Parts: sequence; structure tokens; C-alpha cells
Amino acid sequence: MNVKELSLKHLIRPSQGIDTDQAPVIIMLHGYGSNEEDLFSFASELPEKYFVISARAPYSLMPYGYAWYAINFDATDGKWSDHEQAKQSRDLIIQFIGEVCNAYGLNRSSVNLMGFSQGSILSYAVALSHPHLISNVIALSGYVNPELLEESYVSKDHSQLAVYASHGSVDQVIPVEWARKTPEILSQLKIEHEYQEFPVGHGVAPQNFFSMLQWLNNHN
Repeated sequence: MNVKELSLKHLIRPSQGIDTDQAPVIIMLHGYGSNEEDLFSFASELPEKYFVISARAPYSLMPYGYAWYAINFDATDGKWSDHEQAKQSRDLIIQFIGEVCNAYGLNRSSVNLMGFSQGSILSYAVALSHPHLISNVIALSGYVNPELLEESYVSKDHSQLAVYASHGSVDQVIPVEWARKTPEILSQLKIEHEYQEFPVGHGVAPQNFFSMLQWLNNHN
């Protein structure tokens, strides 16, 4: 497949010192209103063995941002998310994983998702619905939204999946109480996981990044 034909625009950082078809893969999914350059700023800090791909969400926001699904901030009962758009993006990400593996000759047995906020929510949606596709999930400032999971997810085998989840204890965008439900959900599915909180808002503190990096080094 021609790279130009892939369904999502993206940036790549090829792996170094290891054949591409053997290298573990990290696919980055940014948050609402951001773009593919955001998480990609982490790429230079990740071990060289990883083939890193940072995807751009499909819905354009003014002036320069993108979203995986719409959030309506004018709703009378508070903001709400467009779950149908979110499910479409979930399926688009699954399609994109197959496309990039074909286009770049990647190692399908070691595909990792790294998401922030909306990207984190969709990382959970993809991995819990299709655990055979994903090795690890790094979920930064997100939570598991059961409404975005495929109905059959409970019956799937999640034993090969591992999750690193982190959240800011004073997150003003996604309440930390939502994220605190994650360990119980993952435990019920028998998914190995680590959950950490940091004294920050809706972002990734340096100590958060280094904790995540240490976890990642132990899981690939």
C-alpha cells in the first residue's frame, strides 16, 4: 500500500539498530484539539528500537487542532461526547494499525498504543475490544468508557495485554475519579496494569514521563 493512501495522516520515527519487521511499534493518539506533533515530541526520548508513529485525528477543529470525536460544550447538562463518532474513530484506528503494518512492514506481534486524553480513551476502546491486536497500552490522562467498547469485549482473552495508566490528581478536564475506576475494570478482565497519579492537572509531568518510560522498558 502506498503510504499516501493511508487513512490517517501521521509522522514516523523509524527504529534504529533493529530490523523494522522485528521492532516493537508505538502508535501515538493525541488529545482533543491537538495534532500529531504533540505526543511525537516524546519520540526522541523513546528507546531507538521502537518504530514510532503519531497519527492525526480525522476531525478538524479551528484553527489548527483535530479531534477523534466531537465534544459539545454547550449542552444544558454539561459537555457531552459524540459516541458514534468515537466508535467510528475506534474502528478507523484499528484499520490504520493494519495499514501501517502493511505499508512499513512492521511487527504485528508488538503493537503498543500511547494515548493522551481522547487518544487514551480510544486506546482503551481499541485494546479492550481487540486485545489480540495490541501488546501494551499507555493511557495518559484518560479513562475507560464502557460505551465505546464492543459488546463482545468481556468474552475476549486479555491475558497478553498490559496497561500503564496515569492521571493528574487535580485534572480539571477529566475528573480523576473517572480514572480511579480503571484498575477495577482492568482487574476484572485479568489485565496486568499499573495505575499512578501525579500532582498535576491535565498534562504529563516529567516524573510521569519517566515512570511511563521505565514501565515501557520492562514490557517490550
